[in-house]
Amino acid sequence: MPIRRAATAAIVVLLGVNILNYYDRQAPGALAEPIRREFGLSDTQLGLLGSALTWVYALAGLPIGLLGDRWSRRKLLAAGVALWSALTAVGAIANSFGLLLISRLGVGIGEAVAAPTGTSWIGDLFPPDQRSRALSVFMLGVPAGTALSFFSSGPIAVVWGWRVALAVAAAPALVLIPAILLLPEPERGAAEPVPFAAHDRSLRRILRIPAFWWIVASGTMFTFNMYAIGFFMPAFLGRIHHLAVSRTGVALGVCQVIGGMGGAWIAGKWGDKVTAGHRRMRLAAIITLSGAPASAVTFLLPAGWLLTALVFFVCAYGALNAYYGLVFSALQDIVPPSLRATAMAVYLMLMYLCGASFGPLLTGHLSDRFARRAAEAAGSVILTEANRAAGLQSAMLIVPILSVALAITLWAGAKTMEQNQNA
Repeated sequence: MPIRRAATAAIVVLLGVNILNYYDRQAPGALAEPIRREFGLSDTQLGLLGSALTWVYALAGLPIGLLGDRWSRRKLLAAGVALWSALTAVGAIANSFGLLLISRLGVGIGEAVAAPTGTSWIGDLFPPDQRSRALSVFMLGVPAGTALSFFSSGPIAVVWGWRVALAVAAAPALVLIPAILLLPEPERGAAEPVPFAAHDRSLRRILRIPAFWWIVASGTMFTFNMYAIGFFMPAFLGRIHHLAVSRTGVALGVCQVIGGMGGAWIAGKWGDKVTAGHRRMRLAAIITLSGAPASAVTFLLPAGWLLTALVFFVCAYGALNAYYGLVFSALQDIVPPSLRATAMAVYLMLMYLCGASFGPLLTGHLSDRFARRAAEAAGSVILTEANRAAGLQSAMLIVPILSVALAITLWAGAKTMEQNQNA
């Protein structure tokens, strides 16, 4: 198979894997309200479904990343897809919150395979001046998978229930696993303009790179926001703007496609024009900062302003999704090909443990706390749906606050990267 055709086929299949990755990961968020009502959950317990997955995901990622730099990425990726899809299906038969939580822990182990192996694979298919766009295409799986979850899970749940919606989310693995196993795997370092030391697989080398720690810090804030949005945005639209589950899924699906995929694609194209890693980081900082006011408006608008809120959400979500192609390509610029899966795994472990894992849980806790304050202010000891709506609206304002902090962190990382390059 010619090199270009092989690269195209790999990107298509890897994009499919990442779409399923985020489809299955976000399905409980799209189904949050029916799950909450069936099991009688608080928002803190609901958030735990998302946070627990990320804890396991983060801890499993490091050994998987080390394995990804030493073993067949093709076989490893196929095994990961099989595992997380099977556990997604198990969630469909859960008869208690505890069993549903356990199934999500298993999903986290399987999904820990996708990013380290996928990004390492792409790094060996495309040279540095084409890598930002290629990684952006791979990371289109985030908005595309989340949108697909919202488009399908809500309407399916309305007709057949949330359990059927989870079972449907697991089905695409039956097609993807054979497709992965048929792909030719590139040699490590095949796309590098200069030879690299294939034997250099020291984890210590990654940890000694100052810019790596700025990228990790940025990842903690970025994933906190993305997981808070992914898990609680459906509930937010339902409580504040009174959308039914099926309409919420469609509305958010459209926003994901327009904002998420548009922002990631445009940023990827710009990233290949500013090939230096520190310039990509600066571009990511500027785009992220520009989206912070839009997210604030999204969460402050009251009922009756649904369309306006969705327009601002598209802008905010698009700005956040610019992060992937720009920052992931910058990360690949500072580590050798023989350490890319490991570097990505360390990065993912730290940012998920310190950021994503707290996104749903802390946002849910803040929502419960603000809801109780709203009830106390009204002189009631019973939490009403109106109190829960007010609590979640206040809690979601953490997203624009962290967006500003994220932009500052990206700018500082760019400055460090530039200093190291000039040293």
